Amino acid sequence: MKLVFCGTPQFAVPSLERLAAAGFDIKLVVTQPDRPQGRGMELTAPPVKQSAQKLNLPVIQPEKIKKNEEFQAQLSALQPEAIIVVGYGRIIPPWMLTLPPHGNINVHASLLPKYRGAAPVQWAIANGEKVTGVTTMLLNEGLDTGDVLLQRDMAILPEDTSVTLWPRLAALGAELLVETLTRLELKKITSVPQEHPMATLAPILKKEDGLIDFRRKAGDIYNRFRGFQPWPGAYTQFRGKNLKFINIQPGATTRLGPPGALHAAGEELYAICGNGTALRLMILQPEGKKAISAREFLNGYRPAEGEQLG
Repeated sequence: MKLVFCGTPQFAVPSLERLAAAGFDIKLVVTQPDRPQGRGMELTAPPVKQSAQKLNLPVIQPEKIKKNEEFQAQLSALQPEAIIVVGYGRIIPPWMLTLPPHGNINVHASLLPKYRGAAPVQWAIANGEKVTGVTTMLLNEGLDTGDVLLQRDMAILPEDTSVTLWPRLAALGAELLVETLTRLELKKITSVPQEHPMATLAPILKKEDGLIDFRRKAGDIYNRFRGFQPWPGAYTQFRGKNLKFINIQPGATTRLGPPGALHAAGEELYAICGNGTALRLMILQPEGKKAISAREFLNGYRPAEGEQLG
């Protein structure tokens, strides 16, 4: 099967590599332009471009695709049987959706129709889900609303963060993509419309999503902390400055108080949360400072019993 592959982030790399290893004819890899990254703001190629170059596949990086006549002519001349889209980061225009006979096939990191949007892994963990998965689907002009081809589920482990879960889902998505295309070639797959009333959204994360609301139960705060790694993380205010939580766990304390109140028990530090729950604060990072342990925080800042966070 002749393919065009559109993708940008590390999540898409296993899919590209598995397709190449399985012998699919990848005529072109489309990815976003190189961007400045890191402290030095050096121009850096996206992970998919780096992978494609190692595989000796042709790569193009158009800034825009919606009304790009040169890009449209290039794809039309290739006559791909399917266009694969994995985390490309651009809205696919109508002309591109209708170009290949097998359509545009997307790998999405959730069990659609749950968690449509840009941050499905983060929000699944943040909302305390125990299971997520991957979906291959036919793209249409909606936001992750196309017909489902195949799905596979995966357990979310209690210790998982979005950082640990993304690579496992990427590997599972790559396997599912190869199976999807193989079954399409054999005409042994039938697409199924999504149950749209069951849809939930996973919008792009904002910095304020990491701001802790201590009125939530400790377990809910911990889930959001796990989901929002590495960004926006979890943070609050202490004495008028930001305080970032680097390592926390739901804890147990008999001390009562308003949400956000600090409580020290020996060298352990707790924040009172909603419904009489408590969060154990293990590693913290005050604004402009390095990360420190709870003991170092207690010794350095000497918070008063019941002093308020937030």
